Amino acid sequence: MRRDIVPRLLDSVERQPHGDAVTDTLSRGVRALPLRGGRDLLHGRWLGHPVHPLLVQVPVGSWLSAAVLDLCPGRERAAGSLIAVGLAAAAPAALAGAVDWAELHPRQQRVGLVHALANTTAVALYAASLACRVKGRTKAGRGLGLLGLTAVAAGGLLGGHLAYRQAAGANHAEEVPQVVSEGWHRIGSVTEFPAGRATRRAVDDVPVLVVREADGTFHALADRCSHLAGPLSEGTLEDGCVRCPWHGSVFRLADGWNVQGPATSPQPAFDTRVVDGHLEVRLRDRDQTEDSTAR
Repeated sequence: MRRDIVPRLLDSVERQPHGDAVTDTLSRGVRALPLRGGRDLLHGRWLGHPVHPLLVQVPVGSWLSAAVLDLCPGRERAAGSLIAVGLAAAAPAALAGAVDWAELHPRQQRVGLVHALANTTAVALYAASLACRVKGRTKAGRGLGLLGLTAVAAGGLLGGHLAYRQAAGANHAEEVPQVVSEGWHRIGSVTEFPAGRATRRAVDDVPVLVVREADGTFHALADRCSHLAGPLSEGTLEDGCVRCPWHGSVFRLADGWNVQGPATSPQPAFDTRVVDGHLEVRLRDRDQTEDSTAR
């Protein structure tokens, strides 16, 4: 048996375009939900990272605990209660996951869709298991619970591939402080930056968005969006912020703070100064950014 059969199988899922029409329809439907401010809440912007992985701990933990109790004589009622808790907690976890999934790249969405199907199967099996237990068909309930746990494991495998192999939900700007060297970096003449327009430059091979205000003030942020590395320099400027052209995350130019998701992490910001008619930038310490945000 090939040792790489699981990675190859998971890679094949993201390469299959056959369900893209369904994926597009579903993602448009999720984006059209009238969630308003609740969308950022479900993305986890308030938490600093996606909230979906946190929410799934409740149903997965409840169902795994129910399986353990099923092995203990006389614990059938407690196992049923845990299954019910897991079913109740699955709904908000699924909604948070769907909101995140709708803002992913197509290859990520393909894996996410199969992940959702596996978890939906698990919910259906556990619902059937609970119904059997209520009717006194304990043996059937245990069997369906075991099948449900198997589906949960499959969903977890796909979720791990999505999160760690495909980097969905990861901060795609986190490496900037590790790559940009300390000190000031000259990136061009002041005349190269027209007022009111986004300009792209590079510091130590890291793309940087530069915006010059009408009064001559400069702002500079890491150009690759923390959500999925979209080019902010190709986005739109509005009310002192920049909107990512890929998924609509909004960042404040003054300090890189993510004022609207789906991004859950702020953009690395740069200090700016003009020396001899040239613009120089220096990566701002993260503590400074957090302090300015708190004020």
